[in-house]
Amino acid sequence: MATVAMDTSALMMPVERDVRVFEELERLVGDFECVAPQAVRDELAKLSDGAGEEAVAASVGADLAADRCRTVEHEASYADDALVELADEFDYVVTNDGPLKERVLDAGTPVIHIRGRNKLAVSQP
Repeated sequence: MATVAMDTSALMMPVERDVRVFEELERLVGDFECVAPQAVRDELAKLSDGAGEEAVAASVGADLAADRCRTVEHEASYADDALVELADEFDYVVTNDGPLKERVLDAGTPVIHIRGRNKLAVSQP
């Protein structure tokens, strides 16, 4: 079973990009366990306190993280740093953040990201 780590942008994809993220992950990697660093959960909570589409997307993302992802503890205080710190513990990291994608690939972990309108694809390190 693959371990798939979600970043903030990945958990907001269902609202922001109309991506059925968990169905797409199953299509790409088969059976998987979803994890979210505590800093990602914290960032989603903070963003959901705002207004507008971003707050709605963050609120949905926070619910998805609570329902579908195991929370992972770490040392880093920033979500991107946590994903890079823990990258070697995951089979994949899911992100739509370009700079984070490059950092995770540089750490040697494949990245799942959006390709086209609402499909996900894998980039290898």
